[in-house]
Amino acid sequence: MPNPVPEPLAGFITSHISIHVAACPDGGVATLARGLGCRIAPSEPTRVRVLLAHPQALPVLEAIRANGRIAVVLNEPESHRTVQLKGNDARIDDSDADDHAALAPYRNAMAQRLKVFDTPEPFVHAILSCAPDELVTISFTPEAVFGQTPGPRAGASMAPDAPLP
Repeated sequence: MPNPVPEPLAGFITSHISIHVAACPDGGVATLARGLGCRIAPSEPTRVRVLLAHPQALPVLEAIRANGRIAVVLNEPESHRTVQLKGNDARIDDSDADDHAALAPYRNAMAQRLKVFDTPEPFVHAILSCAPDELVTISFTPEAVFGQTPGPRAGASMAPDAPLP
């Protein structure tokens, strides 16, 4: 079985791009939270770790506890290159030192990326802020990957070894 997170995909999703995490309780309405970083832990190279601020992510966390289903959309704002990862084994993990260390670089990189859109840096820092004791980490194994870059192939399933959209 191929690695669900091959190097090109891992490099893209961990390159400090925009992240939205969605989940839905059984029979419920989908809910969404902004991600604060994405990483692949060396100890679990087939799982994606997404960082969230606990207070902002409560409905997402409840849905994940209910059924483990998750969809994560990762977008490079300046080019609109976008992928969506879906999984059925999401779990809420304890945040570790590497998760905490990833917060500031993610926030700083996003502030730089969004300058092209004249987004004020203090605004980016505010929406991506998270107190250390509020950081929560969700990990999951991607079971499906979709190219979501706007255009004729948007929504198309991607093979693990396919080029990025």
